[in-house]
Amino acid sequence: MALVPGALREIRSCVATARSRDPAARGVSQLEILATWPGVHALLAHRLASAFHSAGVPLLPRAIAALSRAVTGIEIHPAARIGDGFFIDHGMGVVIGETAEIGNDVTLYQGVTLGGTGFATGKRHPTVQDNVTIGSGAKLLGPITVGHGSKIGAGSVVIHDVPPNSTVVGNPGHPVRVEGRRPEGPDADWVHLPDPIADAIKALASRIAVLESAVAPPVQEARAEAGSENRVGDAGRDGHNRRDAVNRSLGPNPAGG
Repeated sequence: MALVPGALREIRSCVATARSRDPAARGVSQLEILATWPGVHALLAHRLASAFHSAGVPLLPRAIAALSRAVTGIEIHPAARIGDGFFIDHGMGVVIGETAEIGNDVTLYQGVTLGGTGFATGKRHPTVQDNVTIGSGAKLLGPITVGHGSKIGAGSVVIHDVPPNSTVVGNPGHPVRVEGRRPEGPDADWVHLPDPIADAIKALASRIAVLESAVAPPVQEARAEAGSENRVGDAGRDGHNRRDAVNRSLGPNPAGG
């Protein structure tokens, strides 16, 4: 009978977490959330499977996990350790591996993978600390640690440790900041995350445009006066001098060259 109050507390906690993290759940009754939210179903099923797994019960934990995956599209290994306040939004395609560890108040979106690498034994899945948000389609691979309060951008592939209070984007993922500040809270603005690669490409394109505008006049002059080698040589030297001046004004190459 002692299990009943604990189960009721877990159900209330799951429903409250869904209501606080999912805008679609606001104004929806607790019964409707409990009946129709797949992230809630998957977590409650995992709590049950994990309890049986910890007790050493054979077969049943994996059977519960398999049934939950079939119903919700969310796969959580019974041995995975998940803290309080965990929420999976939508959830289809989420995979959480055997040795994954998830702290408190963590939010996952659809398509997230907390996966392993290779066939090594022991700890081979990520550790996600408290207050982390992981965007749609992100892949976290290997025994890495994602620090407290971090955000993983949608579609990122993370294979290295993430410092606390960081925002990670890209493939491979790398930490950035949003407007010079460390973002807080579970509601990331995925649309406006910075993209350093795109910024570098834009800088290169701008640099090329400036160089072309500087080189074009002497080239045209050289073509117009192709009959005079001396004047062509002067035009070439003049173009070279202009390029040097432009390079000095532009500063270091954004591509690192």
